[in-house]
Amino acid sequence: MNSYAALLRGIAPSNPQMTNDKLRGVFTGLGFTDVGSVVASGNIVFRCADTDVPALEDRIQDALNAELGIPGGTIVRSREDLQALLDSDPFPGLTHGRGTYLTATFFKAAEAPAEIPDFDDPLARVVGIDHAARALLAVVDNTVGKTPDFMAWMEKRYGKDITTRTWLTVQRVVKKMG
Repeated sequence: MNSYAALLRGIAPSNPQMTNDKLRGVFTGLGFTDVGSVVASGNIVFRCADTDVPALEDRIQDALNAELGIPGGTIVRSREDLQALLDSDPFPGLTHGRGTYLTATFFKAAEAPAEIPDFDDPLARVVGIDHAARALLAVVDNTVGKTPDFMAWMEKRYGKDITTRTWLTVQRVVKKMG
């Protein structure tokens, strides 16, 4: 059995259709095992025999839409991909905290951007791209009380087939995957 994490886009825990128990129910209904949720923002871990990740993403998204009315985006990564990302230590010497957010933006497409893009705001900087995990890694500075519009810029530049997680959440997801 393969261990996967589904990183769901646009999950609002306050929406009664998007609670962790309902999300887990969809995954269990698809026949997946060891289904669990991590934080209340659309991170579901599970095990299954499937190896075709794009087909798996489509299958999960179709079920979420049909059963809960959640229209989209499902991005799936294997435990191995996420562990390798963590092991690469893309934020050496930095710690995720209230003032500094370390983020990973995952791309549904077959590839992450080839080059590190320029974001013209001193409060956020892209520090790298992990091509194996198809993730763009960035540091967002929240110490001045103003959050840069980094997420809107990412969506404008790359579309809606992306989802961002804090580094702490990525660590928690991998830990839950066992």
